[in-house]
Formats: sequence, structure tokens, C-alpha cells
Amino acid sequence: MAWCTASRSFNAPAIDVGVLRTRTPLAAAVGCASMAGANRRRSVRSPPFACISASASSGTKEAIKTEKAPAALGPYSQAIKANNMLFVSGVLGLIPETGKFVSESVEEQTEQVLKNMGEILKASGANYSSVVKTTIMLADLKDFKKVNEIYAKYFEAPAPARSTYQVAALPLDARIEIECIATLQ
Repeated sequence: MAWCTASRSFNAPAIDVGVLRTRTPLAAAVGCASMAGANRRRSVRSPPFACISASASSGTKEAIKTEKAPAALGPYSQAIKANNMLFVSGVLGLIPETGKFVSESVEEQTEQVLKNMGEILKASGANYSSVVKTTIMLADLKDFKKVNEIYAKYFEAPAPARSTYQVAALPLDARIEIECIATLQ
């Protein structure tokens, strides 16, 4: 096992990147904790810092596709299953059968986005309670309160972690787009 350090004074071995390359096909993240203000003159070796890493093998990656949600608008999947996780691409408020927006209303688009997301979750064996993180992109952040009222109907406590941003533009001039990450059993 490799250890990582925040300072050279702790004498713990550094991560051997060559080992990571041969043992882990894709290193998604490697993080190390830091100890600011640590006593650098300690003669006793400090315990190693906690390190985390995530990997995905191409053999465990599976695309999810359902006709009950709008098709992808480009070269991407509606969702990807990898290592007991589900990564749902940004979902728009399009009616699956027509490819047209349910309406111009942010409320109706939000409702349709969440219905479409539910169909993608269902196709993968997940549901709304499996969602651990969402990202909401809004054409206008003034719609935040309206979106929250509808969003709250779909996600019970504990609600997923979430980020919300106003963006310059969304595909097809949508008012809202939501993506999520869910766990799979």
C-alpha cells in the first residue's frame, strides 16, 4: 500500500505512480489530507495520512438506455453504470415521444426533467432514494425557489447533496437541466 504525505518531514513513502498505472487502469481521484502547522521537528514518525482513490475498469462500465426518457442529444449515454454507481447525464424537460419541451414554463420543465430522470434511474435498477448527488443548471437563478418546491416532492430526507448554478445557456434553450449520481445495490 502506498502512503502520501503533506510534508517531506514525515518520512513516509510517496505514491509510486508507476504502481498505480499497472494496478489501476483509470485513477479517478487521489487525495491526501494535510496537517497545517504540524510540528516539523518531531523525531517520532507520524502516522500516515489517509489517502483515497477510485478506479474504474472498462469491464465494469455499462451504458443505460431507455425509450421512456429522451434520447441523448449527442455522443453520450443517458447514464453509465460503473462500480455500483450510476452517473446520469444532464436531463432536459423533453417529452420522450416527441423530443419537444413539455412547455416553456420552468415549473413544467422541472417536473418533466424529474420524471425523465426517474425513468433512467428505474432502467438501471435505482430510484430517487438511491441518488446521492444532483447538479441543477438553470437558465435563470431567479427560478431557484420554484424549482425547489417541485424538487422537494421527489427527494425525501436525507436529500441528496446538491449544487445549483445559473448558466449562460442550456441545450435547445432549456430552462433547466439536472444530472445526478446514484448508488446501486
